Amino acid sequence: MDVAVLTFEMIVVLAVLGLTVLLFVTEFFRIDFTAILIMVLLGILSQFPSMENLADPQHLFDGFASNAVISIIAVMIIGAGLDRTGLMSKVAATILKYGGRTEKRIIPIISGTVGFISSFMQNVGAAALFLPVVSRISVRTGLPLSRLLMPMGFCAILGGTMTMVGSSPLILLNDLIVTANQSLPKHNEMQPFGLFSVTPVGLALVLSGILYFVFFGRWVLPSRVLGDDRTSGQAVGEYLKQTYGLKSDIVEVRFPAGNLLEGQTFRDIMQAHNLYIIGSARDGRRYMTPPVDTKIETPCRLAILGRRKVIEEVAGWYGLDVLDDLDVFAEDFAPTVAGVGEVVVRPTSPVVGKTPLEVAMRRTYGMSLLAVHRAGQTYSLVETQEHTADDILNIPLQAGDTLAVFTTWEALARLAQRRDFVVVTSDFPREEMRPKKVGWALVFFLIALSLILFTDVRLSLALLVGAAGMIATQVLRIDEAYEAVSWQTVFLLASLIPLGQAVQHTGTAAWIAHQVVSLLDGWPIWSLQLGVAILATVFTLVMSNVGATVLLVPLAVSIAVQAGGDPAIFALTVAISTSNSFLIPTHQVNALIMGPAGYKVADFVRSGGIMTVIFLIVSMTVMNLVY
Repeated sequence: MDVAVLTFEMIVVLAVLGLTVLLFVTEFFRIDFTAILIMVLLGILSQFPSMENLADPQHLFDGFASNAVISIIAVMIIGAGLDRTGLMSKVAATILKYGGRTEKRIIPIISGTVGFISSFMQNVGAAALFLPVVSRISVRTGLPLSRLLMPMGFCAILGGTMTMVGSSPLILLNDLIVTANQSLPKHNEMQPFGLFSVTPVGLALVLSGILYFVFFGRWVLPSRVLGDDRTSGQAVGEYLKQTYGLKSDIVEVRFPAGNLLEGQTFRDIMQAHNLYIIGSARDGRRYMTPPVDTKIETPCRLAILGRRKVIEEVAGWYGLDVLDDLDVFAEDFAPTVAGVGEVVVRPTSPVVGKTPLEVAMRRTYGMSLLAVHRAGQTYSLVETQEHTADDILNIPLQAGDTLAVFTTWEALARLAQRRDFVVVTSDFPREEMRPKKVGWALVFFLIALSLILFTDVRLSLALLVGAAGMIATQVLRIDEAYEAVSWQTVFLLASLIPLGQAVQHTGTAAWIAHQVVSLLDGWPIWSLQLGVAILATVFTLVMSNVGATVLLVPLAVSIAVQAGGDPAIFALTVAISTSNSFLIPTHQVNALIMGPAGYKVADFVRSGGIMTVIFLIVSMTVMNLVY
């Protein structure tokens, strides 16, 4: 096919490309449905005469079985398995321990870690594994997920440029160089790149990405809070205030050794100061909803529910230390683990006529009673001048009473299986944590990672080994594995694959490349290299980065030879620039984070547009300085 001639097929593909970009930017339809529509449109158009190259009807849906899509499904399952064992929560706790709770400190730690991991692991895998970690951090810090996921995702893409195994284009590059050498004169033959040959470029790109979000994140990152989960998405104190008018906070208090309150029971403190103890920690062990007759043994820490200024005043009397933020209880009181639930006493319940003390609600049900709502009146242990702690604990419960309780979601799920109460709260997380399965989860994660790094097993198969192993060992149940997959991401990527193939198979990509080369003819070498980088950036937005690399490396080598440049550097420019994919969510990583963070295409255009320019400037500068 003569690439200088624009055929009718090419015109149709260009029109479909324009329509795709328009629908993406305007979001007239949801982005995954837009991708499905484009796939269907290509399938229909291919039925017309002279347009058979647009799509092969027999292989139109092959994208759903592609290596990339299967890899994403598998890595989501692996990530969910690691999260279900509590491992990701521990990673999140470690990051918070050293990164604090501010955006400017958390973003560099998360982004730098993911960037490093993606230098030896596929970037979408690194991003998917850290997705639950970032979700935990968002919950515990109150920072919107949309402020954290984009820096993580962008740095996962950038990290793929740090080694020759970090991204598919760089993995392919040496093979393409060997092929290109067969048609080059002896003095122009290129040497293959070593594993760390690209590290200076990759390090500079990751660092620039981190600095970009640290200094300009406040302006370019969206602050989007998703959902309306009243009981699990907000702080306990805020929920109590909104629902029952009770002003309260959860405060962590440190009791030094030998404190004069030693030997007193929790109930003594609760009754004397109108406070509520909902957690205790001593000797490295933590207890949620401890029994009210528990005696204080120092040194220890208590999680107390009440007004902060009252807690601080009481702490001053007894020489206690009030922490600014939750420390040892941070994970226990994360909304993904525990929160305020509402239950109603059934008429046939055995608790009718008994007091909460007689029922021993904490021991029996794992619930700390916060309030009783009856006949339009609320009785509470917190911030109620008419009722002391003893009042509510000794009120006989009646059928129809609505009880506000603090509990773990696991305990609330168990309560829903019994017939003592009707659980009113319906939107709480019902995940069953399996910390005893952490060994199996790590074994199969390491097996998958070893297969990726040390064998020639296909990426999708290597990851499926890990995913299948976790399901087989009951780290995850099969239904939970299905739930772990973001099907929006799967359909988005699988449906866009035929468009990339149409761009390549119809000769449209080659025609565009030819026009660009004609425009750049006679330009200085540095400008030719920049033109190649821009061309690779544009191509990777509308077709696979692998396809763009295979198409453009031979072209870039020819340009370099004709202009007297270094063909190896021009080839490397293509392989690196195909990672410059931030403008629209067509890259696998961007598609992965789009749903959980609630991003719009406009968010990528705004944040990714600047990142695209930074990528070009940094990569071109470092390549010309180093090589």
